[in-house]
Amino acid sequence: MDMNRRHFFRVSSAGLVGSSLVALGFSPTAALAQTRSFRLAKTTETRSTCPYCSVSCGVIMYTLGDTAKNNKPALVHVEGDPDHPVNRGTLCPKGAGLADMINSPNRLKYPEVREPGAKEWKRISWDDALTRIAKHMKADRDKNFIAKNDKGVTVNRWNTTGMLVSSASSNEAGYLSVKMLRAMGVVALDTQARI
Repeated sequence: MDMNRRHFFRVSSAGLVGSSLVALGFSPTAALAQTRSFRLAKTTETRSTCPYCSVSCGVIMYTLGDTAKNNKPALVHVEGDPDHPVNRGTLCPKGAGLADMINSPNRLKYPEVREPGAKEWKRISWDDALTRIAKHMKADRDKNFIAKNDKGVTVNRWNTTGMLVSSASSNEAGYLSVKMLRAMGVVALDTQARI
C-alpha cells in the first residue's frame, strides 16, 4: 500500500478521534445531565473529642439514620473540627482513622467479666459492672487503707489501688477526678498523657 504523508495524518487522526469517542463512552443517544447528591446531606453532625491521646483534638462525626427510638445510626464520616481551638480542623493518622475503630466488628461495646476459674468472658450490664467495681474497690480499701504510719502521723493512704485518669477529658473533669481519688487516699494516680 502506497501512503503519502497527508494520507497518513488523515488515517491517524480519524483513528484517534474514533478511539477517543469510544473510550469516553460516546453514545448517539441524548446525554442526560444530572447532579450527584452531596454525601453528607442527610447526616446528623455530632461534635466530640478524639479518644486517642492527651491532645484532645475536636472531631465532627457524621451519622446516617433518623433519630427514631429503635433505629441505630451508622457512622459514615469523621473529620477534624475547624472551630476547635486545639486542632483547628486537622487530625493525625490515628484521629483520621476513628471511623474504622468505631465501625470495627472487634470493638468491645459492653462490659464483660471473666469469673475466677472460667475460660470465657460473659456480658454483663453497665449497672452490674459499676456495682462490681465499687464493691471490689470498697473491699480493697477497707482491707489495705493506712490511716497512720509507724510514727503515728496521719497519712490516709491507699497503696494497693491505682487509677489511670483520661487525659482527653477537660481540665474541670480531670481536676474533679484527681480530687475524688485523693480524697479516697489513692496514691498511684497517673494520666494517659504520660504513657
